[in-house]
Amino acid sequence: MESFFAALIALVLGTAGLSSSVKIVNQGNEALVERLGSYNKKLKPGLNFILPFADRIAFQETIREKVLDVPPQPSITKDNVSITVDAVVYWRIVDMEKAYYKVQNLQAAMVNLVLTQIRAEMGKLELDETFTARSQINEILLRELDTATDPWGVKVTRVELRDIVPSKAVQESMELQMSAERRKRAAILTSEGDREAAVNTARGKADAQVLEAEANQKAVVLRAEADQKAAVLKAQAERQAAVLKAQATAEAIGIVTQALKNDPRAMEAGQVLLALGYLDMGNTIGKSDSSKVMFMDPKSIPAALQGMLSMVDEKEG
Repeated sequence: MESFFAALIALVLGTAGLSSSVKIVNQGNEALVERLGSYNKKLKPGLNFILPFADRIAFQETIREKVLDVPPQPSITKDNVSITVDAVVYWRIVDMEKAYYKVQNLQAAMVNLVLTQIRAEMGKLELDETFTARSQINEILLRELDTATDPWGVKVTRVELRDIVPSKAVQESMELQMSAERRKRAAILTSEGDREAAVNTARGKADAQVLEAEANQKAVVLRAEADQKAAVLKAQAERQAAVLKAQATAEAIGIVTQALKNDPRAMEAGQVLLALGYLDMGNTIGKSDSSKVMFMDPKSIPAALQGMLSMVDEKEG
């Protein structure tokens, strides 16, 4: 009976020892094993065995990336403005042994380190710069935190400032400033619009005057060309009329002289024709405003006819 109880106790102890020696680590996690109070080894994901009663799991944590939510932190800018800043930090453990043995309460240490770095960086900038240089601040914080946490076996992958909130008094002042700036921009835009409208109006008037002047110039040129052409045509017509009249006169004189030569009694008819021509010329001259008085001796008509006959004789001889 005693041997049965001994065997039963041995079986129970063996089962307990076997179960305590088998450790399963999930994917994405790692575990540290201490043997008799000192670090022994690191367990990887999967099935692992440790020495019963002598080894124990001292620390187990994920090696996946985690998010550290940094609470709002009051800070003072370079121009002595009070602001509240909070951030998020993305990080992961790259060396499980350092993360456990180099620092106590890793997450609390990282929160305090981030808050210290944020206050330091905000103190280097003026209020306006904190809003416009957020990406530069993120890069600086990432570089500083990654360097500071490297001895702890931690890799900081990203830092983002989430909110930068000035105090209420500063917010009211900023709203007044923004309102004044908007009014200023509106006034500038209005004045620029008025100026452009005035410039466009002036340009329109100038263009209209130029077009009108060009039109008047073209009209004057066209009128002058028309007058010139009319004068040329009139001169040509008068010249042709004068030529035709001279030709008609020459033919008439030829006919008259030939008649006088053939018929001696035609002298009297010639005198009548000359007298009629004289009267017709006097009538024409009398119609002119600048005409005065024309004198001609009727006794000279026979002499004129005799001269015409002599000219015809000379031409035939």
